[in-house]
Amino acid sequence: MKKGSESILEIPRIGKAAKTDFSNLGVSTLSDMISLMPRDYEDRRSERRLRSLSVDNTTIYCRIRIIRKDFIPSKRGGRILKIEARDDDGSPLELYCFNREFLDKSLHIGDEYYISASVSKTKGVYRAGAFEIKTHPEELGFGRILPVYPLSGNLSQKTVRGAVDYALNALSPIEDELPLPFYERLGLLHQKDAYLRLHHPRVIEDVERARMTLAFTELFYLELDNVRERRYTGKRPSVITGLERKLIASLPFSLTEDQKRALDDIRMDLDSDVPMNRLLEGDVGSGKTLVAWLSALHEIAKGAQVAFMAPTELLAKQHAENAASLLEPLGVRICYLTGAISQKGRTLLLKALKDGNVDLAIGTHSLFTDDVVFKNLRYVIIDEQHRFGVEQRSLLTKKAKEPNVLNMTATPIPRSLALTLFSNLDLSVIKTKPNGRLPITTYLVSEKKRNDMFKAIEVEFRRGHQAYFVYPRIEEDEEGSIKAVERMYEELKAIYPGYKSMMVHSHLKDDEKIDILNRFRAGEYTYLVATSVIEVGIDIPNATCMVIEHADRFGLAALHQLRGRVGRSTLPSYCFLVYSDGISADAKERLRVMKQTNDGFLIAEKDLEIRGPGEISGLRQSGFLKLKFASLVKDTDLIALAKEEAEKIAREDKGLIKAENAILRKHSKGNIF
Repeated sequence: MKKGSESILEIPRIGKAAKTDFSNLGVSTLSDMISLMPRDYEDRRSERRLRSLSVDNTTIYCRIRIIRKDFIPSKRGGRILKIEARDDDGSPLELYCFNREFLDKSLHIGDEYYISASVSKTKGVYRAGAFEIKTHPEELGFGRILPVYPLSGNLSQKTVRGAVDYALNALSPIEDELPLPFYERLGLLHQKDAYLRLHHPRVIEDVERARMTLAFTELFYLELDNVRERRYTGKRPSVITGLERKLIASLPFSLTEDQKRALDDIRMDLDSDVPMNRLLEGDVGSGKTLVAWLSALHEIAKGAQVAFMAPTELLAKQHAENAASLLEPLGVRICYLTGAISQKGRTLLLKALKDGNVDLAIGTHSLFTDDVVFKNLRYVIIDEQHRFGVEQRSLLTKKAKEPNVLNMTATPIPRSLALTLFSNLDLSVIKTKPNGRLPITTYLVSEKKRNDMFKAIEVEFRRGHQAYFVYPRIEEDEEGSIKAVERMYEELKAIYPGYKSMMVHSHLKDDEKIDILNRFRAGEYTYLVATSVIEVGIDIPNATCMVIEHADRFGLAALHQLRGRVGRSTLPSYCFLVYSDGISADAKERLRVMKQTNDGFLIAEKDLEIRGPGEISGLRQSGFLKLKFASLVKDTDLIALAKEEAEKIAREDKGLIKAENAILRKHSKGNIF
């Protein structure tokens, strides 16, 4: 049995019930036990008496003298032992011993004891119902810094502390998991010292140094496993193809420097011997799709086929129309494939794909159905990749032997950001928008300020500009507490009687949606009342106002995407986030983030902080990566260091055959090379 894999049931006084409670904390072995990260620490090196309490700290640990004892009736008909005491300053304290009548016999009037308690003040008197009381100070950890662990079920701090100490002793001596030179060169604690200082710090500064040592160790092995799974080859400068030059020359504007850099990255990947797996992150309206079309031309010029997958038929159709106007004049053969195409038309398209008579296939998830066969698929572009499940993306990439993959998103979801940090994805970022674009001004609007908002939007209408009004539902719920598209469409007509409007939502057929959007783009309507169906891919330069009702019900990624439907010209643009009373703390934080920044990457980092990064190799898009010590939000420098060290090992000793790297062979997932 591997050391540390022993069950926690071997710990004295840990039975099946406690095992279940520990399991809820992710602890099932002795190794898990010593890796249980304290959630806080109590510095009991000096006393804290009642007079030193504050709003932020209501815990005391000090000596008290018992003055009086008595039983008082409880509300349930029983009785409660009440103890009156004073600390060494003479400050009075009342202890209420719920279900602890036995203390009447063990605690004596006039005697001194040591207590740790969380107290509250009621009618000028300090009271405590949960406390530990002992005869000797060392029994309460006085003179030390005590770890405070997360709890579950019936676990107590005493039980967890005892279990951790047992595991530390049982696993002693704890062996190092990194080559010896690492510790001195990087200023790390040795493994045994790191665990000891994590659970028994001498000074509070010990805690962070111990955590960083253990965090670096787990990050390093994650990075090492990643770099050992990747094949490396020298990248060489790529030559822009004639097709690309023709498209660039036809554009009425110049590419931004970020677009040029992203294209250079992608071209080198496409011409490399190693398949590309790259994330192209660009703020809404920054020109990601143009980069995608130019990179597609790079492969098409070499005789390859390209698949472009969009999350909805509406967006796929818009991409297809955009591609047709830009690429068909260059001789590129394009097909549009979705589930709505007739069987006869589908049969013809499938034959053309299989025979190689299509250069660029644009569609939805229907691109990865079993009957879709490509002759020479070499490049897969996935737009708004967070909307597709891992399995769906995998099915499409399996239609080629080893395709190059470009994932695109305006706001990386936490899982994508985590993957980027851990090297599974290369990253290109387009931060700059085309010349003349202005940041979108965002306002947080309470219910009582809605009328002021309506008046401000009417000013934009008088200027000839357009607006979106977005609601979370099509129809009202039974309580009518959530504003819905259908009712608000009628109410807005009364608010803006002189302006034409239209309604769009997911219950309409795609052809109807496209027709409405085209007429909106042509200026037939002043405003559009919609659900989040307009979240991506809608480009109306004259729209300057975005209203999102019940904004607290939307996630950060959706809010950022919706806001990005405006600000797509040189006109000043505005986003109004209308929120409800009594919203959650997370919702308040999301709205604050949206008001403070237009930076999509910063929004992704905040989303990561609020929601967690998701499982790195799993199918969920939210939840928490199972890191015990490291934080993807706070430890970015440590992640970079771990990546640098892992890549250095891979370059110098990729087989891990050097004597000093024997320990890496022992702890890594396997000798992959």
